[in-house]
Amino acid sequence: MNTSLFFLALFEIILSIIVTVTVVYVSYGILKRLFFKNQEVEGNNMAFTIFMSGIIISLGLILSEILPSITNVVRLSVNQQENIDFITVAKYSSLYLVIGFVTALFINASVFILFSFLTKGVNEFKEIQKNNVAVSIMVVSLLLSITLIAKDSIALLISSLVPYPEVANFL
Repeated sequence: MNTSLFFLALFEIILSIIVTVTVVYVSYGILKRLFFKNQEVEGNNMAFTIFMSGIIISLGLILSEILPSITNVVRLSVNQQENIDFITVAKYSSLYLVIGFVTALFINASVFILFSFLTKGVNEFKEIQKNNVAVSIMVVSLLLSITLIAKDSIALLISSLVPYPEVANFL
């Protein structure tokens, strides 16, 4: 058994779980404080539950594109001859997470702007608070569609920032 590979994989699993749980927890808290102070998942508001589920799936899709780049930085720090210190790994990881979080905010904002543009006079937050399931499903559908379309571009942006070692040009 390759013990270094085993411990690296174990570290990546733990890191992925911790980062995902933290980002979802923070995002849920921000949404609750800003828009849905009186709403609870265990309540009777199905629209709120659908909406929050869509947000969590969107975050999961974005994180699924960011976490491989973080683990690549960790792998590079372990496998390169010149050691990359923990602070450098933390800086790159933080940068990737900030880019992902800002991108998620941008995607969410664009969905709300698009929805408001498509449905003049409908306030999606108030409708979700009133348990309007149709509005919630429409907002979540737009959110997931835009996230699915943008996630590959997010992955490309993040991977362009990974500090891969210099390779000689053979041409």
